[in-house]
Amino acid sequence: MNKRVLGIDPGFGRCGFGVIEQVDGDWLCLNHGVIITDPGLDFEQRLLEIGRNVEEIIEKFAPQVLALEELFFAKSTTTALQVAEVRGMIQYISAKKGIEIVGVKPNEVKMAVTGYGAADKHQMQEMIKNIFHLSDIPKPDDAADALAIAWTGAQKLRFS
Repeated sequence: MNKRVLGIDPGFGRCGFGVIEQVDGDWLCLNHGVIITDPGLDFEQRLLEIGRNVEEIIEKFAPQVLALEELFFAKSTTTALQVAEVRGMIQYISAKKGIEIVGVKPNEVKMAVTGYGAADKHQMQEMIKNIFHLSDIPKPDDAADALAIAWTGAQKLRFS
């Protein structure tokens, strides 16, 4: 059976997602993108929009695992709390659908993708392009980050 992982880079303005699948020992990118919410909406409406989109992605791709980036914020407590709420909602949806959840830390993602914990954004994006045999670097950045998170989750669970 092929292994399928949904990676999510949580956010309430921009929430990156990437779906990867292991086929015959090789990892392929099935889809990636960003859920964007309108900043003019109330936070609850933005949360609802993200939830709807995550449910659609899960229903379309049926991942066995959700890899979700853990929080790392040094600036805004308010932003951190809102992203934590997004993470909680995504965890709830995934758990309700019986999907295994694995949390990954930002430095784990850099190590898994590049082998270097202080890799910069461009190094990460180039490696993601190579890992998944893509012709271009995934855009926007949140989508590339989500693919890196999915890859890290797969490595953490030793799917490879």
